Amino acid sequence: MNRREFLKRAGGASAALGLANSMVGAGPGMFLALNTSLVGGKVPWPEFARLAAKVGYGGTDIDLPGATKEGLDATKALLAELKLKASFTNLPVNATRGDEAAFTKGMETLEDQVKFAAGIGCGRMMVVIPPGSQTPKEELRKTLLGRFQTVGAVLAKYNVRCGFEFLGPLQLRQRSPYPFIWQMNEMVEFAKDCGPSFGVVLDVWHWYHSGSTLDDIRKAGNSRIVLVHLSDAARMPPEEVRDNARLLAGEGVIDLVGVFETLKEMGWEGSVSPEPLGRISKELSAEDGAKLGLESAQAVMRKAGIDV
Repeated sequence: MNRREFLKRAGGASAALGLANSMVGAGPGMFLALNTSLVGGKVPWPEFARLAAKVGYGGTDIDLPGATKEGLDATKALLAELKLKASFTNLPVNATRGDEAAFTKGMETLEDQVKFAAGIGCGRMMVVIPPGSQTPKEELRKTLLGRFQTVGAVLAKYNVRCGFEFLGPLQLRQRSPYPFIWQMNEMVEFAKDCGPSFGVVLDVWHWYHSGSTLDDIRKAGNSRIVLVHLSDAARMPPEEVRDNARLLAGEGVIDLVGVFETLKEMGWEGSVSPEPLGRISKELSAEDGAKLGLESAQAVMRKAGIDV
């Protein structure tokens, strides 16, 4: 399906507990941010940010190593010139794998990187939490809890928050002998235990495939939903679902309008990054891929009464 055909069919700690608009880099309402899944690795930073602005996004996901290479002042100036909000960047320390020595080594550079992110207006980070491991659940939970509490002390210093991304598809949960956290409600509780600097990534693909509900979104509340990832899904048996077989917003069966109506009713504010892994053809130009992500997301969100 080309773009024209698609469009025709689509038509400190206490502060961290506040609403999304109290966070570094957060503005009023929701905004769409360009995600790397739309451009196939064809556009490095800072050209990536320039593409986001050219296509019409309100924000951009941040390549922290690339931005750091450009420098703090240059990156701030670039985002200001392009009138782009910073969406999120990946948590720059590996807390979910490796031994304690490796984690401790990674912590040595965390504060400088968090300080830089906050300095360019990027007050949100994310990390993927494995849905299973070689370690029994309670043992892994204890390890990760300790590590993220350590990380949280650094994040809180710069008013930066981190979202835990839970992984819903059955295929991903079956790769390891011991299941871990893979549903939204349990991940929210884990985030609360880790501290006020943490919440969840509302990736609607994983939300749908984990059997989570609109009520789970409401129960999480504004302060625990750090950012949103957007894609759609075909109807298929759980055992056939593959993570890289996503659809553009509006092409599948996920109740995306319901999701956005719920977020709107809650007054949630923050970034929405289209992430249709596997949907954008490799032959498509980076600009056309970015446009497909933007226009499909806009079409769905407008049905929910949100103009972005």
